[in-house]
Amino acid sequence: MIHLLSSSPSIVNRYVAELRDLHIQQDRLRFRRNMERLGECLAYELSKELDYATEQIETPLGLAPTDVPADELVLATILRAGLPLHQGMLNVFDDAGNAFVSAFRKHHKDGSFEIEVEYLSCPSLDDMVLIVCDPMLATGASMVLATEELLKHGQPKALHFVTAIAARQGLEYLERHFPHAHIWIAALDEELTAKSYIVPGLGDAGDLSYGAKLQD
Repeated sequence: MIHLLSSSPSIVNRYVAELRDLHIQQDRLRFRRNMERLGECLAYELSKELDYATEQIETPLGLAPTDVPADELVLATILRAGLPLHQGMLNVFDDAGNAFVSAFRKHHKDGSFEIEVEYLSCPSLDDMVLIVCDPMLATGASMVLATEELLKHGQPKALHFVTAIAARQGLEYLERHFPHAHIWIAALDEELTAKSYIVPGLGDAGDLSYGAKLQD
């Protein structure tokens, strides 16, 4: 199931606009904070799909029956670009477990590339709600490969994907591989370049958050 937040007006559109703006992007702190705030918004919307149980909360004056989340969550992200979005989700789901995956594009001289997973740290996923975060869903290959590696660590009760900007091609690829997952998107773009960058997109989220890296 796809949840596209930009389909209705909200403050999310402002955060996405600032993330895309090439002038505002020059401030790395603001870029990271906007991505973090977007993660908080996406987490709030996602929370509506969780299971809840009623608890009697003791106050100074009595008992207040309150529906509270009953699910145990694991937040997973793809390093390094996913860290600000992940932190935004963690600000909301502050007792969640955490998993981290290092997946990268290994480029070849002919311009092609393949996705490689170099590092993974993950708790048991059995009966958990697994939420996989990555700010950009371009081809979908990194998200799918990372998730397949994560699922070797147990069988979650539910699977969610969270991304700031998705390309339609990547969205369709993700849906084919995980047809029963919830996919949470702030904005959806239609095009990919020949090098598989989203258009209009926002550029390289990792570089914008943490500075340019050396290219192989």
